[in-house]
Amino acid sequence: MRMKVKAAVVNAVNGPYEFEELELQELQANEVIVKLVASGICHSDEALRVGDAEFPLPAVLGHEGAGIVEQVGAGVRDFQVGDQVVMAYNSCGTCPSCRTGHPSSCVSWTTLNMSGARADGSPIFKKLDGTPVSNFFTQSSFSTYTITNVNNLIKVDDDADLRLVGPLGCGFLTGAGTVVNGLQVKVGDSIVIFGTGAVGLGALMMAKVEGCATIIAVDIHDSRLDISKKLGATHTINSKTENLAERIADITNGVGVNFSIDTTGVSAVMKAAIDVLGIGGVTAPIAVTPNSMEMNSFMDLVLLNRSVKGILMGDAIPQLAIPKLIQLHKEGKFAFDQLVKFYDFEQINEASADSNSGVTIKPILLIDKTYRQNEPLPQ
Repeated sequence: MRMKVKAAVVNAVNGPYEFEELELQELQANEVIVKLVASGICHSDEALRVGDAEFPLPAVLGHEGAGIVEQVGAGVRDFQVGDQVVMAYNSCGTCPSCRTGHPSSCVSWTTLNMSGARADGSPIFKKLDGTPVSNFFTQSSFSTYTITNVNNLIKVDDDADLRLVGPLGCGFLTGAGTVVNGLQVKVGDSIVIFGTGAVGLGALMMAKVEGCATIIAVDIHDSRLDISKKLGATHTINSKTENLAERIADITNGVGVNFSIDTTGVSAVMKAAIDVLGIGGVTAPIAVTPNSMEMNSFMDLVLLNRSVKGILMGDAIPQLAIPKLIQLHKEGKFAFDQLVKFYDFEQINEASADSNSGVTIKPILLIDKTYRQNEPLPQ
């Protein structure tokens, strides 16, 4: 008998999350069933919900899930029932990119994570009337249970609190990985981070860990900039009330910065992230956005040996990076717990709205409230 689950379904572009009973399909050899404990909400979920990125609907979104292995497929060897896991993105594991340590550049990445189905085209979820429901990232964490691929999974220690660590699977991984793997900053470098949401602050915290001497946070909300200071920004700029170019010139003695990251996806801001670069500088526009930017390739890039670099998922290997981020958190060097707010699963529309408005930096949905119910929520 196939398992029935409770899931938050998006049935139409810009529609709300609607709770429905769905049916999990047959488990394949390289898959596991995960009982979700909690899931972060990411702006990528919102981009799909409102149609900024094309995706087949109806769908169960969510891609920052953490839970407990409930059942394993016949071919699974490295996981067993009861394991605590965080879920990230899927990759084939065998293409040249995967083999050389760049699974986010997997030749099948789009098919595995954005097609809404398994690699063979079959669905993971169906409605009770038989209608296929798309999955996201081969994960779909906005559900009480889900089927996911072993390549999505990161085993975490039993002392890890699954109510907290799910967002390490995308937002914080992307920010931190962009700094370490994509830009490969060095001790003493300078960096400007545009947008201080989860991705931007993940980048900011990792820039501090890596020894950047100048870390400039740019936002239009003073409250976010205050948080940035606490987490390691050496300078903050409110680009709504201050002259960005003048402030950057003043901070860097007129030479510009080595690196910049844009997490906003706003056309003018992506261009500004180029303009603040010094000679040989590199910018990474990493937001999921329908917007584009205009630039003059010679004046903006060639003349000053600048570069624009696309970096997906922080070019990170989740199975290596996420345990390191958990360890950094234990050491007080990656304090992402200061950025989260917990919501009941049934409050998903409220949590999504709070994320969109900026009220909450990183919402986390509590899906299984029996997990560690006698322990206080992580602070």
